[in-house]
Amino acid sequence: MSFVVEEKNDPPVWRGMDRAALDRAYDNSGAVAESGQYLAGWYTRTAALRAEPGHLLDLRYGPRERNRIDIYRCGHADAPMLVFVHGGYWQRNSKEIFGCMAQGPITAGLDVALVGYTLAPDASLAEIVAEVRAAISFIRQSSSNLGTGKDRLVISGWSAGGHLAASAMDMAEVDAGLTISGVFDLEPILLGSLNDKLGLIREDVQRLSPMQNLPSRAGNLVVAYGTAELPELQRQSRDYLAAWQAGGLNGLLVPIEGSNHFSILEQLAQPDGLLAREAARLGGLS
Repeated sequence: MSFVVEEKNDPPVWRGMDRAALDRAYDNSGAVAESGQYLAGWYTRTAALRAEPGHLLDLRYGPRERNRIDIYRCGHADAPMLVFVHGGYWQRNSKEIFGCMAQGPITAGLDVALVGYTLAPDASLAEIVAEVRAAISFIRQSSSNLGTGKDRLVISGWSAGGHLAASAMDMAEVDAGLTISGVFDLEPILLGSLNDKLGLIREDVQRLSPMQNLPSRAGNLVVAYGTAELPELQRQSRDYLAAWQAGGLNGLLVPIEGSNHFSILEQLAQPDGLLAREAARLGGLS
């Protein structure tokens, strides 16, 4: 007597992928074997930078514990400001890991602000977006007292931070933007396990996806991604820039050959890096 065992196929939830495949499509750490080494190295480099004199650390911009900003100064009066928002799918990491990303822009003549924000599930995504916007307003309003950010302000972010940077492009305080390997359409996030802690609902996708909320007016935007990243991350950047330009907004797509989701940030951290040069250009320095 023989039995036929039927394979159970989960239904597709996103572009022909079932939930497990969708989770793999957005698993940046799993796709880069040395991702932990990158984070550990950046933390060490940031600790060394934070120990240098002259920087402004842990400036409070809001009431919650992580509502703090580190400002790394280049030493030039009235330098343009690059505001950088870290990634981690809105659920992990901190500004203390990513301060070393300031080293390239500092060398180019920008001051750099690293923004901390409350992580999910302690804050909803709407609250996180509001915190980052509050941090940008604080930087602008405090420019005279701090002696920083009196000239142009460029908002930047990596991964989930790219989403948060894009979500601030409509602000009057923002002159230009540089998103790096960002997430701009939240639909696949809603449908995968990343949403277990975020708790997004359908209305959040419409309300909080930069792809669906293009500003009527905004400054120049550079959308960068690595050609060795997961295909979904590459697609997100390409689709967002296409929508941005279709809306009559000024933007540039910058694919960085051979970079993965983590190595791409060295193009910002290194003084001769492509993204450090783009930040300088957006800041009006070249």
